[in-house]
Amino acid sequence: MRTGLLIAALSAAMLGASPLRAVEVVPELPLPLPPAPPRVGSGPDYDRCLAMLTTDAVAAARFAQAWEATGGGEGAAHCLALSQLAQGDAVEAADRLQRLAGASQASGAVRAALYAQATQAWLLAGDPLRAYGSATLALVLAPDDIDLLVDRSVASATGGEYFTAIDDLNRAIDLAPNRADALVFRAAAWRLVDRLELAEDDIARAVALDPDNPEALLERGIIRQRRGDADGAREDWMRLLSLEPDSATADYARQNLALLEAGPARR
Repeated sequence: MRTGLLIAALSAAMLGASPLRAVEVVPELPLPLPPAPPRVGSGPDYDRCLAMLTTDAVAAARFAQAWEATGGGEGAAHCLALSQLAQGDAVEAADRLQRLAGASQASGAVRAALYAQATQAWLLAGDPLRAYGSATLALVLAPDDIDLLVDRSVASATGGEYFTAIDDLNRAIDLAPNRADALVFRAAAWRLVDRLELAEDDIARAVALDPDNPEALLERGIIRQRRGDADGAREDWMRLLSLEPDSATADYARQNLALLEAGPARR
């Protein structure tokens, strides 16, 4: 699941968009570490390098560079790309990950995972067009991968292509009707194209599946406010704050609550 990363990428577009006024928040972003399995490399050096990413990304980069120089291969290249991402160089990381995915001799599943990481890195870099391209390459290799479909929908929505995002979310939900996150994202996309009835249907399904889902509560509050139900919106956002007070999603809820309490003159 990539929910935190996707919300960050959508900060001023889908979930993070205030119903009253656009808010721009850049939360701390989770590092898209490789799935297990599949993984690009194996062995103790690969494990050691990946373990260093969350504690000392600079040391991980040095280790990866030295390892790559002595024949570390794709595992070293992968860890180096992720270390760059951990240090905040999302553009270089995304480019490295995409090139690695294209040149890798690994299986299609592994290459799709690399393209998926490149997609996430391009989103962090603020380049939804390249993110869409990476996700598309991944989906050629894994056409029924639900996470990839959601990722590509985020790239589309971040670039303002909401109906394109809805197309991918439709496919994702057809494959996995009980994926609450996909329903939340589609609800947000429907809201952004002023189809509130469809947005309400999707968010109701998402909340029924996962009543304590913070992103679902955030989005339902936004939709309720759009419908003029300030009390309902407040209830959802306060519930969210009680569940995950320190999350990026809670930051959006606090800002929306502040704007709600400020009244029409401050919106």
